[in-house]
Amino acid sequence: MMSRKRPFDRDASSLGAAGGRAKSWKRPLDRDASSLGAAGGRVMSRRVNAFWGLVAWLVGIAFFLPVAWMVLTSFHSEADAGTNPPKFGASLTLDGYREFFGASTGASPWPPLINSATASIVSTLLVLLLAIPAAYALAIKPVRKWTDVLFFFLSTKMLPAVAGLLPVYLIAQKIGLLDNIWLMVILYTSMNLPIAVWMMHSFLAEVPVAILEAAAIDGARLPTIMRKVIVPVAAPGIAATALICFIFSWNEMLFARVLTGVVAGTAPVFLTSFVTSQGLFLAKVCAAATAISLPVLAAGFAAQDKLVQGLSLGAVK
Repeated sequence: MMSRKRPFDRDASSLGAAGGRAKSWKRPLDRDASSLGAAGGRVMSRRVNAFWGLVAWLVGIAFFLPVAWMVLTSFHSEADAGTNPPKFGASLTLDGYREFFGASTGASPWPPLINSATASIVSTLLVLLLAIPAAYALAIKPVRKWTDVLFFFLSTKMLPAVAGLLPVYLIAQKIGLLDNIWLMVILYTSMNLPIAVWMMHSFLAEVPVAILEAAAIDGARLPTIMRKVIVPVAAPGIAATALICFIFSWNEMLFARVLTGVVAGTAPVFLTSFVTSQGLFLAKVCAAATAISLPVLAAGFAAQDKLVQGLSLGAVK
């Protein structure tokens, strides 16, 4: 004979199930509290982002103010440029740029600019030609203690440049390369190669190994893999490295000032010609510095997307 539940038992079980469902529901007050907490978190996140955005703008303005002052001073006369504090609202003139292009002295800036362009472009190409295979060997085909090798490359940049100035001068004098643009090409290549290998290692380490293995299975040799696989994939990093090496070479003045003269003088060396025994011609110096900075600024603006993409490559795993 089957047992039947009494009405009281059925009511108790139904009440228990209803109570369980009720426990699984959140009270309206709990839902409101959680939604308010999420909204408060979003508001706090927006405030933090706004704060750091303001800090970034202030830092950017602080770095931009000297450049803006240089450009503005380049359009002033020498009398207005030398006032302290700076004179705002002064009349603008192009005399500084006329002096830069040799209106009164007859000294043309074009030979130094061509020397700087030659040394910077050729040395940058040589750096890439040497740095990409070296970084490939350390990143894709790592050797034993590759971190020590990378540290050795970077440690060469820790030596003060002035410490190597006298030995380089004596060697250049001995082999007859003083005041020779190819000496500057060799120097800039050796100076930028360590940092280029360091940068390219981090870029090439992000190249998927599966792509290289697939190319090798298809019969591609190492030069073909380098040219058709690695270079296109790591193009943003290569562009960033090339731009930084170009800027370092273009702005270098210490070795160029000592090792070059009339024939192989670069643009920064030409800039020092406006500092004479008569004093510092501030408007002319600012005009010359502005004109000399234009190629670097143009290259930076033209490649800014590649530069940001290349410098951020490998930052997120």
